[in-house]
Amino acid sequence: MKRLFLLIPALFVLSGAMSGPADGSRKVPLADPFILLYDGVYYAYGTGAVNGIEVWTSRDLISWERAQGGAREGLALHRSDVWGEKWFWAPEVYRLNGRFYMYFSAEEHICVAVSDSPLGPFVQQEKKPMIADEKCIDNTLFIDDDGRAYMYFDRFNDGLNIWVVEMEDDYVTMKKETMRPCIHVSQPWEEVWPRVNEGCFVIKRNRTYYMVYSANSYESPSYGIGCATAGSPLGPWTKYGHNPLLQNPGELVGVGHSALFCDEEGRLKIVFHAHKSREAIHPREMYISDVRFRDGQECRLMEIDPEYTTPVIAE
Repeated sequence: MKRLFLLIPALFVLSGAMSGPADGSRKVPLADPFILLYDGVYYAYGTGAVNGIEVWTSRDLISWERAQGGAREGLALHRSDVWGEKWFWAPEVYRLNGRFYMYFSAEEHICVAVSDSPLGPFVQQEKKPMIADEKCIDNTLFIDDDGRAYMYFDRFNDGLNIWVVEMEDDYVTMKKETMRPCIHVSQPWEEVWPRVNEGCFVIKRNRTYYMVYSANSYESPSYGIGCATAGSPLGPWTKYGHNPLLQNPGELVGVGHSALFCDEEGRLKIVFHAHKSREAIHPREMYISDVRFRDGQECRLMEIDPEYTTPVIAE
């Protein structure tokens, strides 16, 4: 689960992979990060702002600026335009039918808002959560090769675990009869504290569906990223026996809540957050690694490069 924090920028010194600014003070302060590439610009969204969702932009994935969003207070999404008053977490933005759809959580309910620009303002014409009678978080969208859309999200039963539902063509309405569980806590590395599988993201390679997800509490230094695969977007899902794929790389702890994206050259990458330091959780900060595949017995196996890149705030 997520927690809000204030953004306090300071000075930095840029350095290479598996290291970052020498004093750690000018890293990009985004938790639960997501990156959209649109028209040559990278847009990063994440948990952080008290009154909504902010947006950052970059041309090279290294140097980032906090963008002037189209909503109030310079945000991409402001609470006055959507359902909910607090706890705006884990946004993801997709360009669909010529518009931009933001999937996010507010007050531990999953929501979706729409804008004509990646900068916002993202607005709900009808201010309501997608599931009104149940707390859920971390909704993410996957569109298959046949055009069918699926939404994955976390439900608070048996701890926190991941479910899927097929969506109508409007990308907003659920086909609730298709809702089913995907994964839950089932491996020893996931049992540090508490019972959490959350923050997933799904892609397809050839005929295999890959789900990256996070386990343990986001507050735990043992927060990490695992992977599961399936032959259908509805599952069943099988976790890698050698999970986690990424946990405490280099000097980082509390690594997780990731999303996959392709850069301008088509290279697959993963963005994730980590704790501020070994001594402090907040503000959590954004990192990027490369993703590659190697041959396995039944399908190609996903790997995450432990040598990460540290995005920084532009001078």
